[in-house]
Amino acid sequence: MDIVIAGGHGKVARHLTALLAARGDRVRGLIRNPDHAADLRADGSEPVVLDLEQASVDEVAGAIAGADAVVFAAGAGPGSGAQRKLTLDRDGAIKLLSAAQSAGVERYVMVSSIGAEAPPDGDDVFSVYLQAKAQADAALTASDRAWTVVRPGSLSDEPRTGAVRLTTEAVRGDVSREDVAATLAEVLREPRSVHLTFYVIGGDEPIAQALAALAAR
Repeated sequence: MDIVIAGGHGKVARHLTALLAARGDRVRGLIRNPDHAADLRADGSEPVVLDLEQASVDEVAGAIAGADAVVFAAGAGPGSGAQRKLTLDRDGAIKLLSAAQSAGVERYVMVSSIGAEAPPDGDDVFSVYLQAKAQADAALTASDRAWTVVRPGSLSDEPRTGAVRLTTEAVRGDVSREDVAATLAEVLREPRSVHLTFYVIGGDEPIAQALAALAAR
């Protein structure tokens, strides 16, 4: 597969890149900072310098042309204000969707968040973040793309266990970034995961088995 990851230098994205590259997929990583290009190459990715907030839909479409799938793993990150939650976590995801439609990329996998199913009304940064994720998810799930929305629990840097709990019901818990990346890698090669929104936290079921069981319901 030819897969483009928006937010290619993020921790989950880099773990995902390594997994995809190891199984022979072509990976392109969209990054804003050219200084991150060497890291992506070391992971096995082809860096594409593009500021998702500033680029036009046509520019994004050009960057993802020919891909089999796009993964939105970008985020304004800790320390950013509420405005950037809207311009990147929401608007960036929706711009990538428009670009995927323009470029004919059918598959779109969204890295969302627990809490996006019922975001609070407040104007504090975290509330706005969850509102932004919810609005991006809604735009994607209303679209004509072959979408999957993955909502991880609280992220940790613990080593990968290879086992998770996947559920379509909102659930709280911790999960390692490596296990989230491994879940995304399985989603990309499991056609039955199309049009699923699900949550992932730490658990005791092997990832491929857990996803297959969820998709078969």
